[in-house]
Parts: sequence; C-alpha cells; structure tokens
Amino acid sequence: MKVLNGPIKNNSMVTMSVIYTACAVIPGKPMVMDMKKRVMILLLVTGAIAVFYILDLQQFLTLSSLKENRHALLIAYQAHRPAFTIGFILIYIVQTALSLPGAAILTLAGGAIFGAVMGALWVNIGASTGALLAFLLARTLLRDWVINRFGQKMKAFDRGLTQNGLSYLLFLRLVPIFPFFLVNLACGVTGLSIRTYLVGTVIGILPGSFVYANAGASLASIENIGQVAGPRVLTSLALLGIFALVPVIYRRWNKANDIAS
Repeated sequence: MKVLNGPIKNNSMVTMSVIYTACAVIPGKPMVMDMKKRVMILLLVTGAIAVFYILDLQQFLTLSSLKENRHALLIAYQAHRPAFTIGFILIYIVQTALSLPGAAILTLAGGAIFGAVMGALWVNIGASTGALLAFLLARTLLRDWVINRFGQKMKAFDRGLTQNGLSYLLFLRLVPIFPFFLVNLACGVTGLSIRTYLVGTVIGILPGSFVYANAGASLASIENIGQVAGPRVLTSLALLGIFALVPVIYRRWNKANDIAS
C-alpha cells in the first residue's frame, strides 16, 4: 500500500528478502540497453532527485503547507479543471517514479481538492503509472547485473512462484509494512511480468489511496498524518493482504493432498 510506508526502516534486510521473494518469478529475457543509454538515464534520474532536494521542494509537501494553501488550490482547480487534474497526476507520477517523499500529503491533497472518490482515482492513476516507471527503471538499469551476479540464487527464489506472482504482489501492496518504493525496485529486478505488476499495483493500492483521500476531504480535522490510519484501518488492510494469499495456500494444500494420496 503506497501511502502507509513512511515510518518503515528502509534498510531492513528481512523486509527486502520478503519483498524480493514475493516478487520473484522465473526470470525472463533481460531488457537490452547499451551502457551509454543506461548512464544517460541514471544521470537524468539523479539530476531530477538532486533538483528536488536542492530547491527544498519537500517544504511544500507538509500537512501545514497543504492546509495553508488548500483554498488557493481549490480556486486554481475551479478555474482550470482539466489542466489542474493532469498536472496533479503528473506530479504524482514523478514523485512515485523517483521515489521522492510526500506520497501521503499528495494523497491527502487529492481528497481535499477533488473529493474522496475522484481524489482516490487520480491518485491511483498517478501512483500506478509512477510505480510502473520505477519498475521499468529498475529493470533497465539493474536487472542484467542482478542476473549475472545472483543468477543461481535467483532460481532458488523463483522456483514454484510463477503462478503466484499476483497474489504475492497484492499482499505486498495491501499490508502496510513494506516500503512502496522497495517493492517497485525489487520487483523490477525479477522476471515479474509487466501486466501482473501493473494489475497488482492498481488493485493493491486502491484501498489505501481511498483511506487517505477520504481523510483529505475532511482536511481541517486532521492534526497529524499518523491519525489518518489508525489500528482498525491498518488491521483491515493487513487482513485484505492475507486474504490475497488464499489462492496460494489453497494450491499448496491441494498439492499436499495429492502427494499424500
């Protein structure tokens, strides 16, 4: 789930291992790209991230800033609805693709400006598209190296997971303990199909997006971001994630019965 991953320690080896295992499928053919193009892409990405921090743009991605500027944003939206909506989606795409901070605030802003339902929709489009770009960046820049370096170890992870890619990805997206950007990058270096990744992302982030967009529609009542997703919400999302694993559990149970008989 996209907007609930901020507090998680991103350097957790256990978390990374679980994410990788869930995303891994039998590796397909690596994406071919010469080194010069890879270096250019890497420089562009690094430059864009550097600009974000040099200009201190994250100062605008705070709850207090959103509250102060909500009226002006609403006026701008009323005056230029199509352009404003497209601009919002594009900003969300860039934020997600480059793994920049501010997803929670942008999702709250979506609810505050567009309403809960439309806000969740535009957020989902922006986040899913940005996640796909991050996935493709990881696959383009890192997959060949990972296969060459860890090819044999990857096969151990990949074995038996081809049919379960969507279930595992839904689990990762719904359960609010896996950093969103790590899921994007980890899945990118595996052979997970683009179609499975996109479907799992679109469906998996929708509940969390709606929770935050709905909270954003009542922005004045929010004192801090932490109160948006209380224990009940987190538990509900975790249960949805576990439910996504039911097909995997059923297959294994069936297989165990077949072996026993």
